[in-house]
Amino acid sequence: MQKLSLNQSLGQRLSPQQIQFIKLLQIPTTELESRIEEELEINPALEEGTEEPAEEFENEKQEEAEETDTTDDDINVDDYLRDDDGGGYKMQGDGPNPDEEERESPYASRVSIVDALLTQLGMLKLDDKQTLIGKYLIGSIDSDGYIRRELGLICNDLAFSQNIETSEEELEEILFKIQTFDPAGIGARDLKECLLLQLERKAEEEHHHVAIAIKIIEHQFDEFTRKHYDKIQKKLEVSDEDLKEAVQMITRLNPKPGESGGEDASSHYIIPDFMLYNNDGKLEITLNSRNAPALKVSRSYMEMFDTYDKSSKKDKKLKEAVTFVKQKLDGAKWFIDAIKQRQNTLLRTMNCIAKYQYEYFLEGDESKLKPMILKDIAQEIQMDISTVSRVANSKFVQTEFGTIPLKYFFSEGIATDSGEDASSREVKFILKEMIEAEEKKRPLSDDKLEKMLNDKGYNIARRTVAKYREQLNIPVARLRKEL
Repeated sequence: MQKLSLNQSLGQRLSPQQIQFIKLLQIPTTELESRIEEELEINPALEEGTEEPAEEFENEKQEEAEETDTTDDDINVDDYLRDDDGGGYKMQGDGPNPDEEERESPYASRVSIVDALLTQLGMLKLDDKQTLIGKYLIGSIDSDGYIRRELGLICNDLAFSQNIETSEEELEEILFKIQTFDPAGIGARDLKECLLLQLERKAEEEHHHVAIAIKIIEHQFDEFTRKHYDKIQKKLEVSDEDLKEAVQMITRLNPKPGESGGEDASSHYIIPDFMLYNNDGKLEITLNSRNAPALKVSRSYMEMFDTYDKSSKKDKKLKEAVTFVKQKLDGAKWFIDAIKQRQNTLLRTMNCIAKYQYEYFLEGDESKLKPMILKDIAQEIQMDISTVSRVANSKFVQTEFGTIPLKYFFSEGIATDSGEDASSREVKFILKEMIEAEEKKRPLSDDKLEKMLNDKGYNIARRTVAKYREQLNIPVARLRKEL
Protein backbone atom coordinates (compact mmCIF):
# COMPACT_ATOMS: atom_id res chain seq x y z
CA MET A 1 0.00 0.00 0.00
CA GLN A 2 1.42 3.33 -1.04
CA LYS A 3 1.35 6.19 1.42
CA LEU A 4 2.02 9.87 0.78
CA SER A 5 3.60 11.84 3.62
CA LEU A 6 5.17 15.25 4.10
CA ASN A 7 8.46 15.53 5.98
CA GLN A 8 10.36 18.61 7.06
CA SER A 9 14.14 18.54 7.29
CA LEU A 10 17.05 20.94 7.57
CA GLY A 11 19.85 20.94 5.02
CA GLN A 12 22.71 23.06 3.75
CA ARG A 13 23.03 24.23 0.18
CA LEU A 14 25.62 26.40 -1.47
CA SER A 15 24.36 29.71 -2.82
CA PRO A 16 25.11 30.67 -6.46
CA GLN A 17 27.66 33.17 -5.14
CA GLN A 18 29.46 30.49 -3.11
CA ILE A 19 29.54 28.11 -6.07
CA GLN A 20 30.98 30.88 -8.25
CA PHE A 21 33.66 31.64 -5.67
CA ILE A 22 34.63 27.96 -5.32
CA LYS A 23 35.00 27.59 -9.09
CA LEU A 24 37.12 30.73 -9.34
CA LEU A 25 39.28 29.74 -6.38
CA GLN A 26 40.39 26.41 -7.81
CA ILE A 27 41.50 27.66 -11.24
CA PRO A 28 45.11 28.86 -11.70
CA THR A 29 46.12 32.25 -13.04
CA THR A 30 46.65 30.80 -16.53
CA GLU A 31 42.91 30.00 -16.76
CA LEU A 32 41.59 33.08 -14.97
CA GLU A 33 41.89 35.33 -18.00
CA SER A 34 39.71 33.09 -20.17
CA ARG A 35 37.18 32.78 -17.33
CA ILE A 36 36.96 36.57 -17.05
CA GLU A 37 36.60 36.91 -20.84
CA GLU A 38 33.78 34.37 -20.74
CA GLU A 39 31.96 36.36 -18.05
CA LEU A 40 32.45 39.60 -20.00
CA GLU A 41 30.79 37.98 -23.03
CA ILE A 42 27.73 36.63 -21.23
CA ASN A 43 27.14 39.60 -18.92
CA PRO A 44 26.90 43.03 -20.60
CA ALA A 45 26.67 44.68 -17.17
CA LEU A 46 30.29 43.70 -16.52
CA GLU A 47 32.95 45.77 -18.23
CA GLU A 48 36.71 45.85 -18.48
CA GLY A 49 38.47 49.06 -17.49
CA THR A 50 38.74 51.54 -14.64
CA GLU A 51 35.86 53.48 -13.16
CA GLU A 52 35.52 57.27 -13.13
CA PRO A 53 36.99 59.10 -10.12
CA ALA A 54 34.87 58.49 -7.05
CA GLU A 55 34.41 62.20 -6.19
CA GLU A 56 33.04 63.06 -9.63
CA PHE A 57 30.69 60.09 -9.50
CA GLU A 58 29.43 61.08 -6.03
CA ASN A 59 28.79 64.70 -7.16
CA GLU A 60 26.70 63.47 -10.09
CA LYS A 61 24.70 61.23 -7.77
CA GLN A 62 24.12 64.13 -5.34
CA GLU A 63 22.82 66.38 -8.14
CA GLU A 64 20.50 63.66 -9.36
CA ALA A 65 19.24 63.04 -5.84
CA GLU A 66 18.39 66.75 -5.41
CA GLU A 67 16.44 66.80 -8.68
CA THR A 68 14.18 63.87 -7.81
CA ASP A 69 13.49 61.62 -4.84
CA THR A 70 11.48 58.64 -6.01
CA THR A 71 11.63 55.16 -4.45
CA ASP A 72 10.44 51.68 -5.37
CA ASP A 73 9.54 48.98 -2.87
CA ASP A 74 10.86 46.17 -5.09
CA ILE A 75 14.15 47.63 -6.25
CA ASN A 76 16.75 49.73 -4.44
CA VAL A 77 18.76 51.67 -6.96
CA ASP A 78 21.25 52.84 -4.34
CA ASP A 79 22.59 49.30 -4.16
CA TYR A 80 23.98 49.77 -7.65
CA LEU A 81 25.07 53.43 -7.44
CA ARG A 82 27.26 53.15 -4.35
CA ASP A 83 30.89 53.76 -5.19
CA ASP A 84 32.17 50.80 -3.21
CA ASP A 85 29.94 48.36 -5.08
CA GLY A 86 29.95 49.84 -8.55
CA GLY A 87 33.46 51.20 -8.47
CA GLY A 88 36.35 49.96 -10.51
CA TYR A 89 38.15 46.77 -9.58
CA LYS A 90 41.73 45.91 -10.15
CA MET A 91 43.70 42.87 -9.00
CA GLN A 92 46.18 43.49 -6.20
CA GLY A 93 49.75 43.89 -7.31
CA ASP A 94 48.76 45.34 -10.69
CA GLY A 95 51.10 48.24 -10.33
CA PRO A 96 54.33 48.48 -12.30
CA ASN A 97 56.91 45.99 -11.16
CA PRO A 98 60.04 45.80 -13.30
CA ASP A 99 61.29 42.76 -11.40
CA GLU A 100 58.11 40.87 -12.26
CA GLU A 101 58.60 41.59 -15.96
CA GLU A 102 62.12 40.18 -15.85
CA ARG A 103 61.28 37.16 -13.73
CA GLU A 104 58.31 35.87 -15.71
CA SER A 105 59.71 33.70 -18.48
CA PRO A 106 57.00 31.34 -19.73
CA TYR A 107 58.06 28.72 -22.26
CA ALA A 108 57.49 29.64 -25.88
CA SER A 109 54.82 27.69 -27.71
CA ARG A 110 56.07 25.08 -30.17
CA VAL A 111 54.78 23.29 -33.22
CA SER A 112 52.90 20.16 -32.18
CA ILE A 113 54.51 16.83 -33.00
CA VAL A 114 51.45 15.88 -35.08
CA ASP A 115 51.95 18.95 -37.28
CA ALA A 116 55.65 18.14 -37.61
CA LEU A 117 54.88 14.57 -38.67
CA LEU A 118 52.21 15.68 -41.14
CA THR A 119 54.70 18.10 -42.68
CA GLN A 120 57.20 15.26 -43.15
CA LEU A 121 54.43 13.07 -44.56
CA GLY A 122 53.72 15.73 -47.18
CA MET A 123 57.28 15.45 -48.42
CA LEU A 124 56.78 11.84 -49.44
CA LYS A 125 55.52 10.95 -52.89
CA LEU A 126 52.31 9.18 -51.84
CA ASP A 127 49.00 8.83 -53.65
CA ASP A 128 45.74 10.04 -52.10
CA LYS A 129 44.92 6.71 -50.45
CA GLN A 130 48.39 6.33 -48.96
CA THR A 131 48.29 9.91 -47.70
CA LEU A 132 44.96 9.31 -45.93
CA ILE A 133 46.35 6.12 -44.37
CA GLY A 134 49.49 7.98 -43.29
CA LYS A 135 47.42 10.75 -41.66
CA TYR A 136 45.31 8.17 -39.85
CA LEU A 137 48.42 6.39 -38.54
CA ILE A 138 49.90 9.68 -37.35
CA GLY A 139 46.62 10.43 -35.61
CA SER A 140 46.89 7.07 -33.85
CA ILE A 141 50.25 7.94 -32.26
CA ASP A 142 49.85 8.50 -28.50
CA SER A 143 51.52 11.13 -26.33
CA ASP A 144 54.57 8.89 -25.77
CA GLY A 145 55.09 8.50 -29.52
CA TYR A 146 53.81 4.92 -29.90
CA ILE A 147 51.13 3.24 -32.03
CA ARG A 148 49.78 0.78 -29.50
CA ARG A 149 46.67 -0.21 -31.44
CA GLU A 150 47.05 -3.38 -33.53
CA LEU A 151 47.31 -2.82 -37.29
CA GLY A 152 44.43 -5.25 -37.92
CA LEU A 153 42.11 -3.11 -35.78
CA ILE A 154 43.33 0.03 -37.57
CA CYS A 155 42.41 -1.66 -40.88
CA ASN A 156 38.89 -2.15 -39.57
CA ASP A 157 38.74 1.46 -38.38
CA LEU A 158 39.74 2.73 -41.82
CA ALA A 159 37.13 0.54 -43.52
CA PHE A 160 34.26 1.66 -41.26
CA SER A 161 35.11 5.30 -40.58
CA GLN A 162 37.00 6.33 -43.75
CA ASN A 163 35.64 3.79 -46.26
CA ILE A 164 39.24 2.84 -47.11
CA GLU A 165 39.96 -0.80 -47.90
CA THR A 166 43.53 -1.72 -46.99
CA SER A 167 45.61 -4.57 -45.57
CA GLU A 168 48.02 -4.94 -42.68
CA GLU A 169 50.87 -5.25 -45.16
CA GLU A 170 50.00 -1.92 -46.79
CA LEU A 171 49.59 -0.31 -43.39
CA GLU A 172 52.95 -1.61 -42.23
CA GLU A 173 54.62 -0.37 -45.41
CA ILE A 174 53.41 3.17 -44.74
CA LEU A 175 54.18 2.84 -41.02
CA PHE A 176 57.79 1.99 -41.86
CA LYS A 177 57.99 5.28 -43.79
CA ILE A 178 56.62 7.21 -40.79
CA GLN A 179 59.18 5.50 -38.56
CA THR A 180 61.91 7.21 -40.61
CA PHE A 181 60.57 10.63 -39.54
CA ASP A 182 62.00 12.76 -36.78
CA PRO A 183 62.14 12.34 -33.85
CA ALA A 184 63.86 8.96 -34.05
CA GLY A 185 61.77 6.14 -32.61
CA ILE A 186 58.42 7.73 -33.44
CA GLY A 187 55.62 5.38 -34.50
CA ALA A 188 57.07 2.31 -32.75
CA ARG A 189 54.66 -0.35 -31.53
CA ASP A 190 56.57 -1.20 -28.37
CA LEU A 191 59.68 -0.20 -26.44
CA LYS A 192 61.88 -2.78 -28.15
CA GLU A 193 61.03 -1.46 -31.62
CA CYS A 194 61.43 2.13 -30.42
CA LEU A 195 64.98 1.49 -29.19
CA LEU A 196 65.90 -0.44 -32.33
CA LEU A 197 64.68 2.40 -34.56
CA GLN A 198 66.95 4.82 -32.73
CA LEU A 199 69.92 2.47 -32.78
CA GLU A 200 69.50 1.84 -36.52
CA ARG A 201 69.83 5.59 -37.09
CA LYS A 202 73.11 5.48 -35.18
CA ALA A 203 74.21 2.38 -37.11
CA GLU A 204 74.63 4.57 -40.20
CA GLU A 205 77.76 5.86 -38.47
CA GLU A 206 79.03 2.24 -38.41
CA HIS A 207 79.95 2.49 -34.76
CA HIS A 208 81.21 -0.79 -33.25
CA HIS A 209 79.23 -0.44 -30.02
CA VAL A 210 75.99 0.27 -31.92
CA ALA A 211 76.12 -3.22 -33.42
CA ILE A 212 76.49 -4.72 -29.94
CA ALA A 213 73.63 -2.60 -28.64
CA ILE A 214 71.37 -3.76 -31.50
CA LYS A 215 72.21 -7.41 -30.72
CA ILE A 216 71.37 -6.83 -27.06
CA ILE A 217 67.94 -5.35 -27.88
CA GLU A 218 67.15 -7.85 -30.64
CA HIS A 219 68.23 -11.04 -28.89
CA GLN A 220 68.74 -10.27 -25.18
CA PHE A 221 66.00 -7.72 -24.48
CA ASP A 222 64.48 -9.56 -21.49
CA GLU A 223 67.88 -10.03 -19.90
CA PHE A 224 68.65 -6.35 -20.51
CA THR A 225 65.45 -5.17 -18.77
CA ARG A 226 66.33 -7.37 -15.80
CA LYS A 227 69.95 -6.13 -15.85
CA HIS A 228 71.37 -9.64 -16.12
CA TYR A 229 74.56 -8.32 -17.68
CA ASP A 230 76.61 -11.41 -16.92
CA LYS A 231 74.25 -13.55 -19.03
CA ILE A 232 74.34 -11.02 -21.87
CA GLN A 233 78.13 -10.91 -21.83
CA LYS A 234 78.39 -14.69 -21.87
CA LYS A 235 75.98 -15.12 -24.81
CA LEU A 236 77.40 -12.29 -26.93
CA GLU A 237 81.03 -12.99 -25.98
CA VAL A 238 82.01 -9.35 -25.63
CA SER A 239 84.49 -7.64 -23.33
CA ASP A 240 83.54 -5.75 -20.17
CA GLU A 241 84.39 -2.43 -21.84
CA ASP A 242 82.35 -3.13 -25.00
CA LEU A 243 79.35 -4.27 -22.97
CA LYS A 244 79.55 -1.20 -20.75
CA GLU A 245 79.70 1.17 -23.75
CA ALA A 246 76.77 -0.60 -25.48
CA VAL A 247 74.60 -0.51 -22.34
CA GLN A 248 75.37 3.17 -21.78
CA MET A 249 74.39 3.88 -25.38
CA ILE A 250 71.02 2.14 -24.89
CA THR A 251 70.29 3.94 -21.63
CA ARG A 252 70.86 7.29 -23.36
CA LEU A 253 68.09 6.58 -25.90
CA ASN A 254 64.69 8.22 -25.58
CA PRO A 255 61.98 5.74 -24.48
CA LYS A 256 59.25 8.33 -25.13
CA PRO A 257 60.00 10.06 -28.45
CA GLY A 258 56.55 11.66 -28.46
CA GLU A 259 57.77 13.99 -25.74
CA SER A 260 60.60 15.28 -27.91
CA GLY A 261 58.42 18.20 -28.94
CA GLY A 262 54.89 19.34 -29.49
CA GLU A 263 52.00 19.04 -27.12
CA ASP A 264 53.80 17.70 -24.08
CA ALA A 265 54.48 19.54 -20.86
CA SER A 266 57.20 21.67 -22.46
CA SER A 267 54.82 23.11 -25.06
CA HIS A 268 52.74 24.66 -22.31
CA TYR A 269 53.94 27.29 -19.90
CA ILE A 270 53.46 28.00 -16.24
CA ILE A 271 52.59 31.47 -15.06
CA PRO A 272 53.15 31.61 -11.29
CA ASP A 273 50.20 32.72 -9.17
CA PHE A 274 52.44 34.27 -6.51
CA MET A 275 55.78 36.07 -6.44
CA LEU A 276 57.84 35.61 -3.28
CA TYR A 277 60.90 37.76 -2.58
CA ASN A 278 63.36 37.60 0.29
CA ASN A 279 64.03 41.18 1.32
CA ASP A 280 66.80 40.85 3.92
CA GLY A 281 64.97 38.10 5.79
CA LYS A 282 61.52 39.58 5.30
CA LEU A 283 59.38 37.54 2.89
CA GLU A 284 57.30 39.68 0.55
CA ILE A 285 54.44 38.04 -1.35
CA THR A 286 52.44 39.52 -4.22
CA LEU A 287 49.80 38.09 -6.50
CA ASN A 288 50.63 37.79 -10.16
CA SER A 289 47.82 39.70 -11.83
CA ARG A 290 48.91 40.00 -15.46
CA ASN A 291 46.03 37.83 -16.59
CA ALA A 292 43.34 39.69 -14.63
CA PRO A 293 42.16 43.00 -16.10
CA ALA A 294 40.42 45.75 -14.19
CA LEU A 295 36.67 45.09 -13.87
CA LYS A 296 33.73 47.36 -13.13
CA VAL A 297 29.96 47.39 -13.24
CA SER A 298 28.68 49.01 -16.46
CA ARG A 299 27.76 52.68 -15.96
CA SER A 300 25.25 52.55 -18.82
CA TYR A 301 23.42 49.63 -17.17
CA MET A 302 23.32 51.50 -13.85
CA GLU A 303 21.92 54.56 -15.64
CA MET A 304 19.35 52.37 -17.39
CA PHE A 305 18.30 51.06 -14.00
CA ASP A 306 18.21 54.59 -12.57
CA THR A 307 16.03 55.78 -15.47
CA TYR A 308 13.48 53.05 -14.72
CA ASP A 309 13.35 54.11 -11.08
CA LYS A 310 12.45 57.64 -12.08
CA SER A 311 9.92 56.58 -14.71
CA SER A 312 6.23 57.00 -13.93
CA LYS A 313 5.16 54.50 -16.63
CA LYS A 314 5.96 51.15 -15.15
CA ASP A 315 4.15 48.79 -17.46
CA LYS A 316 4.68 45.02 -17.59
CA LYS A 317 7.20 45.02 -20.45
CA LEU A 318 9.27 47.74 -18.84
CA LYS A 319 9.25 45.86 -15.57
CA GLU A 320 10.44 42.68 -17.33
CA ALA A 321 13.24 44.67 -18.93
CA VAL A 322 14.41 46.11 -15.64
CA THR A 323 14.26 42.67 -14.02
CA PHE A 324 16.70 41.49 -16.69
CA VAL A 325 18.93 44.53 -16.03
CA LYS A 326 18.83 43.87 -12.28
CA GLN A 327 19.86 40.24 -12.80
CA LYS A 328 22.84 41.31 -14.91
CA LEU A 329 23.86 43.95 -12.38
CA ASP A 330 23.63 41.38 -9.59
CA GLY A 331 25.71 38.95 -11.64
CA ALA A 332 28.39 41.59 -12.30
CA LYS A 333 28.58 42.52 -8.61
CA TRP A 334 28.75 38.88 -7.52
CA PHE A 335 31.53 38.14 -10.00
CA ILE A 336 33.63 41.11 -8.88
CA ASP A 337 33.08 40.16 -5.24
CA ALA A 338 34.10 36.56 -6.00
CA ILE A 339 37.31 37.77 -7.67
CA LYS A 340 38.08 39.96 -4.64
CA GLN A 341 37.34 37.08 -2.30
CA ARG A 342 39.59 34.83 -4.40
CA GLN A 343 42.40 37.36 -4.05
CA ASN A 344 42.02 37.59 -0.31
CA THR A 345 41.90 33.82 0.17
CA LEU A 346 44.93 33.19 -2.05
CA LEU A 347 47.02 35.78 -0.23
CA ARG A 348 45.98 34.62 3.24
CA THR A 349 46.82 31.03 2.37
CA MET A 350 50.17 31.82 0.72
CA ASN A 351 51.21 34.13 3.57
CA CYS A 352 50.43 31.39 6.06
CA ILE A 353 52.43 28.82 4.06
CA ALA A 354 55.37 31.24 3.87
CA LYS A 355 55.20 31.81 7.63
CA TYR A 356 55.04 28.07 8.29
CA GLN A 357 57.94 27.27 5.92
CA TYR A 358 59.93 30.43 6.65
CA GLU A 359 63.27 28.62 7.05
CA TYR A 360 62.87 26.91 3.68
CA PHE A 361 62.01 30.10 1.79
CA LEU A 362 65.11 31.84 3.08
CA GLU A 363 67.51 29.51 1.23
CA GLY A 364 65.47 26.88 -0.63
CA ASP A 365 67.09 24.08 1.37
CA GLU A 366 64.79 21.02 1.18
CA SER A 367 66.05 19.77 4.53
CA LYS A 368 64.48 22.88 6.13
CA LEU A 369 60.96 21.91 5.03
CA LYS A 370 58.72 21.32 8.05
CA PRO A 371 55.94 18.71 8.11
CA MET A 372 52.76 20.50 7.06
CA ILE A 373 49.31 19.24 6.17
CA LEU A 374 46.22 21.02 4.85
CA LYS A 375 44.67 21.03 8.32
CA ASP A 376 47.59 23.07 9.73
CA ILE A 377 46.99 25.93 7.30
CA ALA A 378 43.19 25.67 7.50
CA GLN A 379 43.26 26.07 11.28
CA GLU A 380 45.67 28.99 11.10
CA ILE A 381 43.62 31.02 8.60
CA GLN A 382 40.28 29.73 10.02
CA MET A 383 39.05 28.30 6.75
CA ASP A 384 37.81 24.90 5.67
CA ILE A 385 40.35 22.25 4.62
CA SER A 386 38.62 21.97 1.22
CA THR A 387 39.26 25.71 0.64
CA VAL A 388 42.98 25.32 1.35
CA SER A 389 43.05 22.25 -0.89
CA ARG A 390 41.56 24.27 -3.78
CA VAL A 391 44.18 26.97 -3.30
CA ALA A 392 47.03 24.45 -3.22
CA ASN A 393 45.81 22.63 -6.33
CA SER A 394 47.32 23.86 -9.63
CA LYS A 395 48.87 26.96 -8.03
CA PHE A 396 52.54 27.94 -8.27
CA VAL A 397 54.81 30.36 -6.45
CA GLN A 398 57.86 31.92 -8.06
CA THR A 399 60.84 32.14 -5.73
CA GLU A 400 64.50 33.04 -6.14
CA PHE A 401 65.27 29.34 -6.54
CA GLY A 402 62.56 28.34 -8.99
CA THR A 403 58.83 28.12 -9.61
CA ILE A 404 57.30 25.60 -7.22
CA PRO A 405 53.78 24.11 -6.96
CA LEU A 406 52.09 24.82 -3.63
CA LYS A 407 51.37 21.11 -3.19
CA TYR A 408 55.13 20.63 -2.81
CA PHE A 409 55.11 22.26 0.63
CA PHE A 410 52.57 19.86 2.11
CA SER A 411 54.07 16.67 3.53
CA GLU A 412 53.63 14.19 6.35
CA GLY A 413 55.77 14.09 9.47
CA ILE A 414 58.25 11.35 10.37
CA ALA A 415 59.14 10.81 14.04
CA THR A 416 62.81 11.21 14.98
CA ASP A 417 64.86 10.10 17.99
CA SER A 418 64.97 13.70 19.21
CA GLY A 419 61.18 13.67 19.65
CA GLU A 420 60.52 16.12 16.83
CA ASP A 421 58.83 15.49 13.49
CA ALA A 422 60.82 15.61 10.26
CA SER A 423 59.17 16.37 6.94
CA SER A 424 58.78 13.44 4.56
CA ARG A 425 60.37 15.78 2.01
CA GLU A 426 63.47 15.90 4.18
CA VAL A 427 63.54 12.11 4.46
CA LYS A 428 63.11 11.73 0.68
CA PHE A 429 65.95 14.18 0.11
CA ILE A 430 68.29 12.19 2.37
CA LEU A 431 67.11 8.92 0.79
CA LYS A 432 67.90 10.27 -2.67
CA GLU A 433 71.37 11.37 -1.53
CA MET A 434 72.07 7.90 -0.12
CA ILE A 435 71.10 6.20 -3.38
CA GLU A 436 73.12 8.66 -5.47
CA ALA A 437 76.19 7.98 -3.31
CA GLU A 438 75.82 4.17 -3.31
CA GLU A 439 78.28 1.88 -5.06
CA LYS A 440 76.56 1.15 -8.38
CA LYS A 441 77.96 -2.37 -8.60
CA ARG A 442 76.33 -3.17 -5.24
CA PRO A 443 73.26 -0.91 -4.88
CA LEU A 444 71.61 -0.56 -1.48
CA SER A 445 68.52 -2.65 -0.77
CA ASP A 446 65.45 -1.17 0.94
CA ASP A 447 66.38 -3.05 4.13
CA LYS A 448 69.84 -1.50 4.11
CA LEU A 449 68.40 1.97 3.41
CA GLU A 450 65.97 1.52 6.31
CA LYS A 451 68.83 0.69 8.69
CA MET A 452 70.88 3.68 7.49
CA LEU A 453 67.94 6.05 7.99
CA ASN A 454 67.28 4.61 11.45
CA ASP A 455 70.95 5.16 12.31
CA LYS A 456 70.48 8.82 11.34
CA GLY A 457 67.59 9.08 13.80
CA TYR A 458 64.62 8.71 11.43
CA ASN A 459 62.13 6.13 12.69
CA ILE A 460 60.98 4.75 9.37
CA ALA A 461 59.85 1.30 8.27
CA ARG A 462 61.11 -0.60 5.21
CA ARG A 463 57.72 -0.36 3.44
CA THR A 464 57.84 3.44 3.90
CA VAL A 465 61.34 3.47 2.38
CA ALA A 466 59.97 1.53 -0.59
CA LYS A 467 57.04 3.96 -0.94
CA TYR A 468 59.29 7.04 -0.88
CA ARG A 469 61.71 5.42 -3.34
CA GLU A 470 58.85 4.75 -5.77
CA GLN A 471 57.60 8.33 -5.37
CA LEU A 472 61.09 9.49 -6.34
CA ASN A 473 60.88 7.26 -9.45
CA ILE A 474 63.92 5.28 -8.29
CA PRO A 475 63.88 1.56 -9.23
CA VAL A 476 64.68 -1.30 -6.88
CA ALA A 477 68.31 -2.16 -6.10
CA ARG A 478 68.53 -4.93 -8.70
CA LEU A 479 67.56 -2.53 -11.50
CA ARG A 480 69.98 0.15 -10.29
CA LYS A 481 72.96 -2.15 -10.73
CA GLU A 482 75.57 -0.90 -13.18
CA LEU A 483 78.71 -2.42 -14.63
